[in-house]
Amino acid sequence: MAAGIGLARVMAHCGGSPVAAVKFLAGAIASAPASPEPYAALAELWRDRRPELRKGLGGDGSASSVLAQAYFQFLDGDMDNAAMTLGSVTGARPEVAWGTAPWFGDARFLDAVSAEALAEACLRTLDYGHDLDSDGMRERFTPWFHAVDRVSERSPVPQSLAAMSRLPRACGRYELALDLCDRADAVDRVMWTAVARAATWRAMGELDRAAAAFESALALDPANWSLCLDLADVRAEQGEFAAAADLVQRGLRHEPREVSLRAADAAYRTRLTGSPDDLRALIALAPELANPSYRKLLIDYACAGPGLPPALVAEAIRTGKG
Repeated sequence: MAAGIGLARVMAHCGGSPVAAVKFLAGAIASAPASPEPYAALAELWRDRRPELRKGLGGDGSASSVLAQAYFQFLDGDMDNAAMTLGSVTGARPEVAWGTAPWFGDARFLDAVSAEALAEACLRTLDYGHDLDSDGMRERFTPWFHAVDRVSERSPVPQSLAAMSRLPRACGRYELALDLCDRADAVDRVMWTAVARAATWRAMGELDRAAAAFESALALDPANWSLCLDLADVRAEQGEFAAAADLVQRGLRHEPREVSLRAADAAYRTRLTGSPDDLRALIALAPELANPSYRKLLIDYACAGPGLPPALVAEAIRTGKG
């Protein structure tokens, strides 16, 4: 049935049900996303059976239904929702090269989708936290990189370009991520671009450049406690714990109740002074940290402080594993 797909054959195979036909065709697309035949059958189905499909697919969040809806949105000229919907499908199953769909590289799509919508689509591809930094993933995401390049050139909205850069950065395409930041800065220098640049340099292990970019971001938004913490964490990674502690204190002046700042403050002070009281404060705060890897990192830093009681260090390590 996969070879020579035609709507009449599909409908016969699916007992005349248009909804079942959509799911069958979506399965064919998953097997060969670049093949034009399933899309041609879907287009014919959408033209002829649209009311039934709207009713039958409404509220259906299955991958096959969402994939078909992305194409139906393209057919209706709703390029922004088509992009975002495909981003959701891609985020859930990035091992499939969904972006090779003929419509995704179509000039009608690339010339009409907004920078804001494509940026949101890029973020949705990252929603499930899959590891995208491999040759295979870079190949599968090539159509996305092309779309990002095309749309960012046509519509260089700084905040959108900064958001778009997260996808190539996650895939290890650092040169494209930095190029998007350059394009954004050529229009207007905004905090989000500086943050995107800093995150890219940090992913590359260029800590001095990452710190400089975070400093630029802070200059643009001096009261942003999160930026203070980001820069503090980079300084800690560089072994500059006094600078890290000072930056956390700066953040606490803006947001004294923020648990991540309070935990970082306790960790960096413990690393500097070997204070048992600060380590106890970190142990108390650690369960409130949502990110387990960050919790463990702060505890590792703190436990390397000078002269700490071994029993207290052991307690902290146990907390980090919890």
